[in-house]
Amino acid sequence: MHKHDDTANKLFGLPYEQLDESAKRVTHHVAGRTHIARDTGKDYDAKASRGQRAADAVAAFGGSWTFIGLFAATMLIWILLNSFVLLHYDQAFDPYPYILLNLFLSMLAAIQAPIILMSQNRQAEKDRLTAKHDYEVNLKAELEIMLLHEKLDVLREQQWNALLDMQKEQLALLMRLSERRQAE
Repeated sequence: MHKHDDTANKLFGLPYEQLDESAKRVTHHVAGRTHIARDTGKDYDAKASRGQRAADAVAAFGGSWTFIGLFAATMLIWILLNSFVLLHYDQAFDPYPYILLNLFLSMLAAIQAPIILMSQNRQAEKDRLTAKHDYEVNLKAELEIMLLHEKLDVLREQQWNALLDMQKEQLALLMRLSERRQAE
């Protein structure tokens, strides 16, 4: 942990043990010079249970135009079929006000709503993990930029010192040349 302690102190001004989990992960990646970016959605979906995947599929289908079209077509067929049977046979299996259809619609809503909520909760958790990961990636990028600035500052300082040394040598050479000319 010595390398991580040095990195944590340099970047955050705190020992590694005092950092939160995100800062520890970022410190680990900065110290190891490894990348931190990954596809959190893919990772999260890979851990989904069969029931969670089914809830996502129901929510995706239940929130689509295909579902709305099929739903409207089913209701229209139900109403037309009942009206046709009522007109021709004077008795329908679900006469107006279509109480059986109402029961089916209520049952569909009662089942579909919690499944969609489960999917939305899962999506919210996925969004929270993505936001947390984005924070870590941004923090690492910020720290890497700070480290690059430090390296550039050191390089600039070295170049200035080298230039000053060269200038001193040039001045010394000029002084010697000037002294030689005066001596001649």
